[in-house]
Amino acid sequence: MCQRGCEVVFLLVSGVLMSEIQAAPVGVCPDDSIVNISCYKFVRFQDLQQRRDSIRDKAAELGLKGTVLLSHEGINLFVAGVRSAIGAFVDFLREDPGLADLQPKESVSEYQPFNRMLVKVKREIISFGVDAVVPEQKTSPKLPAKELKRWLDEGRALHLLDTRNDYEVEIGTFQNAIRLDIDHFREFPDAVARLPESMKDEPIVMFCTGGIRCEKAGPYMELAGFRNVYQLDGGILKYFEEVGGDHWNGECFVFDQRVAVDPALQETRTTQCYICQAVVTAEAQQLPEYVPGKSCPACFRSAAETQEQLLARRAQQIAAATRPLPGSEPALNRRPLNVPGRCSGMTLLDFLSELHPQIAREEWSRRIRDCVIVPAQPSRRRRRPGRQVEESLPLSEERIVREGERFDQLEEQSIEPDVSGDVTILYEDDDLVVLNKPAPLPVHASGRFHRNTLRHILNQVYFPQRPHIVHRLDANTSGILVLCMRKRVAHMISKQFENRTVAKTYLARVHGHPTVDELRCEMSLGREPEAGGIRLPEADGDPAMTSVRVLERLLDGTALVEVIPETGRTNQIRIHLWALGHPIVGDPAYLPGGQLGSNRTLGLGEPAMCLHASSICFQDAAGARRCYEAPAPSWA
Repeated sequence: MCQRGCEVVFLLVSGVLMSEIQAAPVGVCPDDSIVNISCYKFVRFQDLQQRRDSIRDKAAELGLKGTVLLSHEGINLFVAGVRSAIGAFVDFLREDPGLADLQPKESVSEYQPFNRMLVKVKREIISFGVDAVVPEQKTSPKLPAKELKRWLDEGRALHLLDTRNDYEVEIGTFQNAIRLDIDHFREFPDAVARLPESMKDEPIVMFCTGGIRCEKAGPYMELAGFRNVYQLDGGILKYFEEVGGDHWNGECFVFDQRVAVDPALQETRTTQCYICQAVVTAEAQQLPEYVPGKSCPACFRSAAETQEQLLARRAQQIAAATRPLPGSEPALNRRPLNVPGRCSGMTLLDFLSELHPQIAREEWSRRIRDCVIVPAQPSRRRRRPGRQVEESLPLSEERIVREGERFDQLEEQSIEPDVSGDVTILYEDDDLVVLNKPAPLPVHASGRFHRNTLRHILNQVYFPQRPHIVHRLDANTSGILVLCMRKRVAHMISKQFENRTVAKTYLARVHGHPTVDELRCEMSLGREPEAGGIRLPEADGDPAMTSVRVLERLLDGTALVEVIPETGRTNQIRIHLWALGHPIVGDPAYLPGGQLGSNRTLGLGEPAMCLHASSICFQDAAGARRCYEAPAPSWA
């Protein structure tokens, strides 16, 4: 149904592509119409990068928007624009012999439903993960909708198999259909293995929303030994169009803003929860647990209000701790000096001169003599922030230092550079604190920063408790950070970071346009930073692996990418993107053209370093999987 001036949200649900909506008719608007086309075709493609570029250029020339997915197995598209441009685009696609018979389905709206044009190369146009299934070579026999109705009217012995995800099945399916209880189409092979052996010689009619999933599900079942398999031609929506609702119970989930249609192909009152994306029927919307934009019966928790109040209180405490910033007032500042492995066994004077060679050796000698360099305070001592303790007697210049040892450099009455204090707590319970760290903001005391750090701010907010920081982000990196309130939990989650079982995803904006959509870097990194804190690739260094996926190539010559670090080395993402020839926009250390700068914390008014920790998944103390996301910054 078309509405003027409305904001349209298209949902991409796990395991299902936009082509699943291709048979869903949309009411025609009388004027200002936009033609929407959708279709898929399984055909063997080569030269995917060249094909992608030509399709993207043609769509840009015609002013079209939407999504086109390409793979070696074919094409899947959903594109919108004025009718003349759509016609020219279809003619362009049909110039390819493999697409000469392409027959897009059309619908009309009075608005442009897409914000941009994306043409992507994927491994599959519908994710399945079974290489032996090749739909362009073989699919199961297609059963027309009217023929299926005749079989059901006659009471013919057969099995109706619903290949869709469980949230789709819950709001409607054929009478007596077998549901597989899957959350993603990739789970289909495991579900087939659970079917009784007796079904292998019995008639099976499988169905999905628009047909694309059955193109792979049918051949897979035949490979698994099922000898009498059919697929409903055109899917459920074609059945509704030609037959109506006979033998069907409920509604049909569709992958557009309507959410669900009835057998008359009319939009229903069913919606989706804004928070958890669960399907919410008209009946469920009457329950008190359903609050639009906040909760539904699937995600409502009795502690929701308590959590909201807790986060509001934390926001007030953070505001009090950061306005003004703790380091804006003159006070004693302790700058930590940590002994790296390369300095172990040196004298104190040699260590300081090696760590900061830009400072004269005579000056370091004076600082030791004047008690500016002192032993670090015990890290476990708990005291209110700002409380001073007496320092020890002067150290000896000849004192031997050991790896991991720490000293402090005192700076009397120093004012620290400004940082961002916009820390946001996303979730908190007795075990965990999940927050969105702003940038620039150092996590730990270092260099010019002691009180203007996340550690110092959290000590004030949670006093007398001290949340354990189990991983870290660079001062210039924003995004999600996990802390633990109990030592036992911190130890358990730290082990997950060490064992690389924590799933982390980053967003970055990089210089240049990568020539391929997916990149990978396995360059080893130096164990110790060079002068100025710059860490560089090193053949005999620590192994490091990073995967990169291009999300969008932008008109200003930069690109938005998704980054997955498979290891967790210091500055790994920044170095790997730099080594790939696509350094992060705003990075002060790893510059375009293979140049190097200084690894400094950016000033509050300087352009941001465009690196953001967007999501994280791990197991909590009870073994449950926890996943959290941080809102994307404005540059993303």
